[in-house]
Amino acid sequence: MTTTPPPSPPEPPSLPELPYEAWSETHDTIHLFAQIVGKVKLAATHPQNHWWNITFSPDARGLTTRRLYANNVFFDIAFDFVDHRLVIRTDRGDVRTFALDGGLSVAAFDAKLHATLAELGVDVPLLEHPFGVDHLKTPFPEDTEHRTYQREYVERYWRALGWSADVLQEFAGWFTGKTSPVHVFWHSFDLAMTRFSGKRAAPLAEADPVTAEAYTHEVVSFGWWPGDPKVPFPAYYSYTAPQPEGLAEHPLSPEQAEWVNDGGMALLRYDAVRAAENPRRTLLAFLQTAFEAGSKAAGWPAEELTSNWCPTPDQLRALARSGLRVR
Repeated sequence: MTTTPPPSPPEPPSLPELPYEAWSETHDTIHLFAQIVGKVKLAATHPQNHWWNITFSPDARGLTTRRLYANNVFFDIAFDFVDHRLVIRTDRGDVRTFALDGGLSVAAFDAKLHATLAELGVDVPLLEHPFGVDHLKTPFPEDTEHRTYQREYVERYWRALGWSADVLQEFAGWFTGKTSPVHVFWHSFDLAMTRFSGKRAAPLAEADPVTAEAYTHEVVSFGWWPGDPKVPFPAYYSYTAPQPEGLAEHPLSPEQAEWVNDGGMALLRYDAVRAAENPRRTLLAFLQTAFEAGSKAAGWPAEELTSNWCPTPDQLRALARSGLRVR
């Protein structure tokens, strides 16, 4: 029997503006910082399905690698976006930090991180160039160009990401099937959470090893990205893979949500959520209607995968009707 879920947390006073063009240089700098730390995590964790071992976890002050291991030492690395510092801790009680702002270039960050890890006895070799970002190609040790760090916009980014992660965490609890953590992929710099039907997907033709591992099973995925040159605005998204026929024929809520990429992706601009009377309810409506679209089009047994914490069918219908858009 479905129970009534606990009340959602109160809304924040307001979600911050985050115009991509105003902080794109800072975005690129912290994205490259994250790629370097992400590659350390790749080298210092055990492989896990769908690359879940490489991601960052949102915490109370920023992003953390969680526990890593090298040379018989457990350690972690965290981006503290409250004090704007990188923090490295070990199980031996060592703590090292250094400032992220003040004109620190990517090359200087890379050198300082490796020197600190070496001092702690946990340095690992990396492939020292960006991965999966078309406009960022310079090897880390040579990148003295990217050094912009606007504290105000980093804090705005963190507040938007932290709030979005909390809504995704609430939404994740409505599902009993296999679900990914709510985490940040450093190659694309997006916050993501994925639901799985439990069925294997057909192998992707000519897929690279990274993509092939990510899509071994049927998924409906959700997330938030802060913008990039191809999509120059922050937005929430959902896609279903493999993409089923008729996906974009299903309605989305709220009315500002739309199907893009030839109907392969549901998109809702962050600014539409910011401006909503109830941002949390608006985002939950988008996530739920995007999931209903993907699960119905792909033939998932969605009702069998509903948790006791999920709102009732009547409540879900009311949520969808709160801003329904029919394509």
